Amino acid sequence: MPGRALFAAHFIANGGTSAMVVSSASTDVPASQRPVAPINVLLTPTETAARLKVSLSWLAKARMRGDGPAFIKVGRSIRYSEAALTHWMKGQQRLSTSEQ
Repeated sequence: MPGRALFAAHFIANGGTSAMVVSSASTDVPASQRPVAPINVLLTPTETAARLKVSLSWLAKARMRGDGPAFIKVGRSIRYSEAALTHWMKGQQRLSTSEQ
């Protein structure tokens, strides 16, 4: 159907692990005229824990407490976007150990 955005999920190999990439494309607009949309890479909890250098258990507990990075539920699966991880890490920066 013209004018309808098509969504596709692609799995890409990344150093022996896979990440889900979500992108969109429109069928009735030439590629040269389409706006460039950012690609959201979705990481599994295992990949996220490795990137943050924390245990999978810590990540699960932070998710339950609500003080960890924002996550996405895809069915029963948990995924983290790279943008959400970056945003959360920036919010964790401190200048002193006495800061809360």
